[in-house]
Amino acid sequence: MRFGTFIPQGWRQDLTGIEPREHWAVMNGLAQHVDATEGWESLWVYDHFHAIPEPNGESVHEAWSLISAFAASTSRVRLGQMCTCMAYRNPAYLAKVAATADVISGGRVEMGIGAGWYEHEWRAYGYGFPTAGQRIAMLDEGVQIFKQLWTNGVATLDGEHYQVAGAQLAPLPLQEDGPPLWIAGGGERKTLRIAAEHAQYTNFDGTPETFAHKSDVLRGHCDAIGRPFDEIVRSANYNIVIGETQADVDDRIAWIEEHYALTLPERAPQLAEDFRNGPLVGTVEQVVEKLQHMEGLGLGYAIIYFADAAYDRSSMELFESQVIPELR
Repeated sequence: MRFGTFIPQGWRQDLTGIEPREHWAVMNGLAQHVDATEGWESLWVYDHFHAIPEPNGESVHEAWSLISAFAASTSRVRLGQMCTCMAYRNPAYLAKVAATADVISGGRVEMGIGAGWYEHEWRAYGYGFPTAGQRIAMLDEGVQIFKQLWTNGVATLDGEHYQVAGAQLAPLPLQEDGPPLWIAGGGERKTLRIAAEHAQYTNFDGTPETFAHKSDVLRGHCDAIGRPFDEIVRSANYNIVIGETQADVDDRIAWIEEHYALTLPERAPQLAEDFRNGPLVGTVEQVVEKLQHMEGLGLGYAIIYFADAAYDRSSMELFESQVIPELR
């Protein structure tokens, strides 16, 4: 199994209490740690503008600015977004941004891409909020533009949502045919069909029953177009709470509640309970067992979120030293 981890950027209230002037030092310090730790293959950021679970004005740093910064400040680890919203940037422009970051990084960019969902920030930023079908159609057209530009250096598409006429891209990304495409989302009729056609990686729900079902749907789409199912690496994201003992796990849950209470006091108990009920919570042995079970279902790549990473690296370091070696 391969592993990536999220760098806190504020979207999940995970820079609360840290002065903005210190944010980059915290984020880059974690990126340097991940870059130097062999067990991590990739680091990830979210592509959002407003905080969750509600837009409460907490700091949120922009994804592609961070990708370019990490491209310059790291040397080994791969760099992804989970996931870029297609409609937030014109796809020809986004292809150019990704190509530039790929050159800066020496060819280490991953392209996580999806249709988008966070209605509040869509409307607040003036993007409207198209129907799910329209957003997925925009995803499909945008991916076609990416592939033309990254492969040929020029793109023409007269689509329903996007029109480009001889758009040029030079230099090309360093990676042949461009950054690998991660199509994120579990929509069974359209999103997973797009993934079957275009993706090197998918990313959908990581609970065992749902993961197995979505995998079967993806296989069906691959069979329908004649693509080998095993060409696509399936990934999932996990909010981890880990400890050497159950008491340690309970202490970390208590910290999560106390932390969310700083900004969302009424919601903090439920948010902590949501973490407790997640699929990757427990002692080291329990977490290893759960991941081994997911590996048996076909999970090839786990992307791990540590809620406390900006404040305390002990959860991350425990995972690095005792979980990753059991699954690599």
